[in-house]
Amino acid sequence: MGNSGGSLTTRATGELHQLMRAAGFRGIDEAETLAEGWQVADFADAGQRSMANLVRHTGTSALMVSFHDSDVGFVEGLTPDGNSWEGLLNREMAESYEIPLEHFPLEPAVAGALAWSAAAGLTPDEEAVRRTLTGSALFVEELSSALLVALGLPGAAQEIA
Repeated sequence: MGNSGGSLTTRATGELHQLMRAAGFRGIDEAETLAEGWQVADFADAGQRSMANLVRHTGTSALMVSFHDSDVGFVEGLTPDGNSWEGLLNREMAESYEIPLEHFPLEPAVAGALAWSAAAGLTPDEEAVRRTLTGSALFVEELSSALLVALGLPGAAQEIA
């Protein structure tokens, strides 16, 4: 059985683990520090408003990927001014789970990802974002890592399976 938790990426001062717990995340692993204050932490569960609570508290953009058995990733991005976007990773596998792809249209996801990245002060690679949101991988965590790189997160490295 694969990973069914999630991953949160944000720029936060202070202990990300404590900030996440206060925002409603549960089963939080130790945060990985990237660069320029960006951190990534895996979690087992998140409440419906956990990411919004975290963004409101920290005043920084956040990106959350919820994993379904390491096969599919549901992406949500949120900025402090309330702009949000959604995307889907491993679309081909999502179809096999009968997840309606029309609920996750590609063009709004690409536009949202690029706007999120710019709002976070990053420089995204539009073609790489598009490839990530349309690509497939044995483990969706690979696409999640590729998305961080495509969004321009400093210090992000793509996992090699």
